[in-house]
Formats: sequence, C-alpha cells, structure tokens
Amino acid sequence: MIVKTPTKFFLVSGSSDGFSLLNAFDGALLASGVGDTNLVRMSSILPPDCEEIKPRPTALPQGALVPVAYASLTSDVPGEVISAAVAIGIPQDPSLAGLIMEYSARAEEKVVLEQVKKMAEKGMEVRKRPIKEIMAISATFKVAAIGAVFAGVVLWD
Repeated sequence: MIVKTPTKFFLVSGSSDGFSLLNAFDGALLASGVGDTNLVRMSSILPPDCEEIKPRPTALPQGALVPVAYASLTSDVPGEVISAAVAIGIPQDPSLAGLIMEYSARAEEKVVLEQVKKMAEKGMEVRKRPIKEIMAISATFKVAAIGAVFAGVVLWD
C-alpha cells in the first residue's frame, strides 16, 4: 500500500453530553463533523505545502480513514469545565513542515488555548522555523452529568 501525503487540512471541534463517557466522546466527534469516519490518530506534523480548506467539507465519506491530530477529554464530574484545543505553527517557508500541538485540561477554554498556542510556538522555535501564523481551534464544556470535548486538525487530499 502506498501512503499519499495529504495536501489539505481543516480544523474541527465539538462538545457533547452523553449516556456514558464513550457516548459523550462520540457525540463530540459528531458535533465536530468527523463522527461517521474512522479516525487515524497521527503525530503532530503538518506536511509541507499543505493548504487549509475553506470551507471544510460538510460531509466526509462515511467510514473513510481520516488522519487527524487531536486533543480530547471526557468527564463525569458534574460542574467540571473541560476544554480541548489544537494549534498549528505554519512556517514562513511553505516548503517546510508545520507543527500541530494538542492540549486538553480541566480548565477554562482561554487557558487551554493560550497553552496550546505557546506549545506550537516553542516547537517551531526548537525546529528553528520562523512562524508565518499560529492557527487554533478549541472546544469547552461544563459537565452536567457526563461530557466530552474534542478539537482536531484533519489532513485531507
């Protein structure tokens, strides 16, 4: 099997309550638009020359294998605030790879977003790649009984 390098990406996020922790996670995937696909969790590199899709596809093929870097969190603690976020460091030189960072915590959305953006900045510094921009997306949820949050970077072709 030949694995093709993706050329496009888009950001997704969602949150949900559910009957169980897994049902809540499934609901967050559905809310983000990737719930009827088979997510293939990947490490955190955005391929060179990868372009953002705007608008993102409204419906991915059901059952498709979808590469995604993501952060998620579930909780069954009533009143708890949970958040998940991803950030992408886009290099100034499009022929170089970008960097995706994922972070989730039992914290307010602002805290999680700030942390994940800083992680992307530091990761690009280590690679000595000047940053063109940092893109980010997040989800937050105040748990009533059982809840989940999900944020991801989907790679597509």
